[in-house]
Amino acid sequence: MTTMTENAARYREFKMPDVGEGLTEAEILKWYVQPGDTVTDGQVVCEVETAKAAVELPIPYDGVVRSLHFEEGVTVDVGTSIITVDVAPGTEDPSAAAPAQDAAPEAPAVPAEAPEEEAPKGRQPVLVGYGVSEASTKRRPRKGASVPEQAPAEALRAVQTELNGQAPAPDRPLAKPPVRKLAKDLGIDLATVVPTGPDGVVTREDVHAAAAPTPAEATPVSRETTPAPAPAVQSGDARETRIPVKGVRKATAQAMVGSAFTAPHVTEFVTVDVTRTMKLVEELKADKDMAGLRVNPLLLIAKALLVAIKRNPDVNAAWDEVNQEIVLKHYVNLGIAAATPRGLIVPNIKDAHAKTLPQLAASLGELVSTAREGKTSPAAMSGGTVTITNVGVFGVDTGTPILNPGEAAILAVGAIKLQPWVHKGKVKPRHVTTLALSFDHRLVDGELGSKVLADVAAVLERPKRLITWA
Repeated sequence: MTTMTENAARYREFKMPDVGEGLTEAEILKWYVQPGDTVTDGQVVCEVETAKAAVELPIPYDGVVRSLHFEEGVTVDVGTSIITVDVAPGTEDPSAAAPAQDAAPEAPAVPAEAPEEEAPKGRQPVLVGYGVSEASTKRRPRKGASVPEQAPAEALRAVQTELNGQAPAPDRPLAKPPVRKLAKDLGIDLATVVPTGPDGVVTREDVHAAAAPTPAEATPVSRETTPAPAPAVQSGDARETRIPVKGVRKATAQAMVGSAFTAPHVTEFVTVDVTRTMKLVEELKADKDMAGLRVNPLLLIAKALLVAIKRNPDVNAAWDEVNQEIVLKHYVNLGIAAATPRGLIVPNIKDAHAKTLPQLAASLGELVSTAREGKTSPAAMSGGTVTITNVGVFGVDTGTPILNPGEAAILAVGAIKLQPWVHKGKVKPRHVTTLALSFDHRLVDGELGSKVLADVAAVLERPKRLITWA
């Protein structure tokens, strides 16, 4: 007979880790394994989205997956068990009870051969990072030849009777916990759903069918996220789409609101002739030392900003509100704002000030590729000191960027266009762009901000200064 101690050692619960800096939850985007699959230490089992990025989670055990506790699209607290792994498969006693699982109260998943069950009344809540309290227990139906096979509806009633001490009300629709949660998320009353499952059990398909709008009903809901009740509209036409705000987009919105109403923003502008910079870009593309590297105007703009920071180091600072201190940083982690399908993210190049031009080009290329694939790690988006946002790629002349939280300055780069420009006393077509520098006026006064912006413009106008000023 297998003891509880042996079961506890044999079945491992993999809990949702904190994959960022102090994050409290993550959404399960995709499962790469299913119950019955064999996994090895370090194998990626799922992809989750935090408030900062999409991250793949590796399992730290060898064994066989016994159950997944949550479906895709569910947001799970850090510290909650998401998967059970049998680390000693093939040694189970057929008469032994399955191990108690540290599943969260929302949308628990169980093996297909056993009926799913609801959490018992009075169960203690899950403590983030610690699981449930020791006093919390969970009973499961006993397995064995002596237990007669039951129809799905009878099995559900038996489980509810054992857990709650009484059978459910006769008029209560029969449905498994994940189906009840789905109905709740969709705003569907299970009593109004026509069941098609065995013995009158409501299935997921029944709930989706009940939620599907008819031609005269409400507007569609984005399928990218967990659906919410669709709002009523004045006509049968689909005039609105509601998209729940979560993940990266939610974190970005909160950060921007906090930054805008915490740091006093000042923005200055300068229009500059970058014809020589554009010529240098073409020369570098043909340089064998830059072969295979990402060479574009943004590379030289980034280098120009690094030169300006070297000449005006006080702009590379942060405001410590708690200690009422100005923190001067002797390194530059250069952030590059990137628009992705999940929202705006700002990964940064660590120690960009110490990189040569080829090294900076390689780092920029890697940053852009990773962001496009949605694989930017939380670590790559933390610790930034100054940021560049290139709105010019969208054909925009310039903007008034909002500071990335914890930074003193952000440079916006507008579109580079051929414009009539007075050059050497004559009007000629020249490549021109407008730069905008926003800065925290607690840290950067008008003089310092103007010097930084003027230095960036001077380098771009005459890029040979990169050699003499760097």
